[in-house]
Amino acid sequence: MNTTDPALSAVVDRALYAATRAPSVHNTQPWLFVVSPPYVELHLDRDRVLPVADPDAREAQLSCGAALFNLSLALQASDLVVVTDLLPDPDRPDLLARVRMGGYRLASPELRSLATAIDRRATNRRPFYERPVPLTHRRILTGAAQAAGARLVLLDTPMQIGTFAGLLRRADHLQEEDPAFQTELLSWTTGAPARRDGVPLSAGGPRPIGGQLLKLRRFHKTDAGPEREFEQEPLVAVLTSAGDRVVDRVRAGQAMQRVLLNATSSGLSASFLSQPIEVPYIRTALRNLIGGPHHPQTVLRIGYGHPPAPTPRRPVGDVTRRSADITPIEKAIP
Repeated sequence: MNTTDPALSAVVDRALYAATRAPSVHNTQPWLFVVSPPYVELHLDRDRVLPVADPDAREAQLSCGAALFNLSLALQASDLVVVTDLLPDPDRPDLLARVRMGGYRLASPELRSLATAIDRRATNRRPFYERPVPLTHRRILTGAAQAAGARLVLLDTPMQIGTFAGLLRRADHLQEEDPAFQTELLSWTTGAPARRDGVPLSAGGPRPIGGQLLKLRRFHKTDAGPEREFEQEPLVAVLTSAGDRVVDRVRAGQAMQRVLLNATSSGLSASFLSQPIEVPYIRTALRNLIGGPHHPQTVLRIGYGHPPAPTPRRPVGDVTRRSADITPIEKAIP
């Protein structure tokens, strides 16, 4: 492989753009890429970890895992062989992955198709249609998680949904009554219209009419548009991992993105119900609800809805450092 080939540079740039389209908590985009062909490193950007909502960086690491999946998928869809090492340097714990491009291999039609969903996927916080997700699509989603080494648990009984809804309301109430949480949330939902991160008013979703089963997070005190009625029979899915180390969270993020892209390819929308994950004792209660030894990493609300507009992202240049831009002293710093 000629690492100085301009065509390869263009492929890498497109893959980096795809990586930035990953979802992240409050759209914080907590990733930083270092490009030194044939390698691309993925680092956690500690300055973008939420100290109140995400003190152990769980959700940020999950977001980085999603970005890693997009990066690898885009490279493979461009007929490149990709080898990924997770947490390759124990002395640099925020170096989450190193991706090596190792030659050429024709991508499968299925892989190319999945890559086309990257630009179309967007978090949908609006009401879904009262249309059940068929069993075939449910199997696609659970299979996507399993293929990435995770487990997607569908809460498909009235008792499970009712219990989860109670946990969700409790976690949301605690966060609404927490001044530090609300101050942090406000800092990621306000700002100039040209802001390239955070959750803009247009993406926050409408206020629900009373009687809503699931308590969705209110990102803005003045939400966009009139009140709307939300679906009464939502599909709720809990993504879990066998372990709960940093490497497990990154892998769970990869699995999460595989699920989301398969959902998009199947004509489905999804949004996050993160509140129970962010309150430790409620996360424990959620683990007890789904049973088994696995650890909940994120919760998804899945259904059919009108395609939402994508939220903004920072330019690739703002989240990328090139090897030519790094001094020898910087390279030596762990």
